[in-house]
Amino acid sequence: MFSRLIPREVKFFDLFNAHAALIVEGSHALVQLVADPAIFAAHAERIDTAERGADKITHETITLLHKTFITPLDRDQIHQLITNMDDILDLIQDVAETIVLYDIRRTTAEAQQLAQICQMTCDRVKVAVDLLANLRDPEAILKTCEEIDRLESDADRVMRSAMSRLFREESDVKQLIKLRTIYELLELITDRCEDVANIVEGIVLEHS
Repeated sequence: MFSRLIPREVKFFDLFNAHAALIVEGSHALVQLVADPAIFAAHAERIDTAERGADKITHETITLLHKTFITPLDRDQIHQLITNMDDILDLIQDVAETIVLYDIRRTTAEAQQLAQICQMTCDRVKVAVDLLANLRDPEAILKTCEEIDRLESDADRVMRSAMSRLFREESDVKQLIKLRTIYELLELITDRCEDVANIVEGIVLEHS
């Protein structure tokens, strides 16, 4: 009874939502970067800006977590959620940096498809996180998490097909190594999105 009378810090949800919005911003810039890596500067800058903003939000969330007596969610869940969300943008930035460092001038249809799947998955991460502040509609949250899982499976299939084609058809060993790295990083983005979905799903099931 006493714990119900103590105000809970609701700013956590605002921070989650702000971070998720930056994930979406980064993923949209990623799609454009992979589609046309020759014009990388503007898109890479958008990703860097989103990643820096997300780092600040992650730091603010963890600081708030240490200062808050009663939290709206389990402390470990808050920490896991924000750090896994931050991993998504870190990987998006890794793709951008790899494209620049490897001097990749052309990508493949599969790389572009993977980037688009990443964007769709990130969009749904934002939807799931936005819904988390109001657990009155757990079915909508769980449905969104299922969509993220399906998209992650789609990314797995696209990557397997892309790798198969790459090793069959690409004669330039350097280009093969570059594209393989890009494929793997893009697929990892969807894995991290699935990790976030699993955390959100656990929160919903625990509170339903």
